[in-house]
Amino acid sequence: MSDDEKAAKELVETLRDGEKGFAAAAEKLRDGDRPEWASTLQRLSEQRAQFSREIIELGHAYGDDVDESGTATAALHRGWIALKDAVTGDDAGAVLGAAVTGEDHAVSEYEKALEKDLSAGFREVVSRQHQAVVAARNEVKALQTVD
Repeated sequence: MSDDEKAAKELVETLRDGEKGFAAAAEKLRDGDRPEWASTLQRLSEQRAQFSREIIELGHAYGDDVDESGTATAALHRGWIALKDAVTGDDAGAVLGAAVTGEDHAVSEYEKALEKDLSAGFREVVSRQHQAVVAARNEVKALQTVD
């Protein structure tokens, strides 16, 4: 398996986790006292879905089946796992904190991918998406400072 394919599988899993995590967080906050946070998190969920589709399409162009899970672990298995506990309560701050934790993980996964020997075209996509994921993490962290 090429480094491109390995990295793509890991990133697709991470992106799917983020998509689901952001969507769950948005749903939790939609009817609460922070509906504006919900719209931001929903937008980021949609961004993750788009990023995942882009990597899958690129993988298919290279002949790789990157939309198959790279491991046998369950959905939301990594950085977003704290969201499960956060969404059961009513604390908007806890939901946002879980989102930041998930984003920290996503940034880390992109940085690991960028350390691999990626093809030029795939590296360009990963670099661009990495910048957007870092910006999203910073945006979510900034929400934590809003009272």
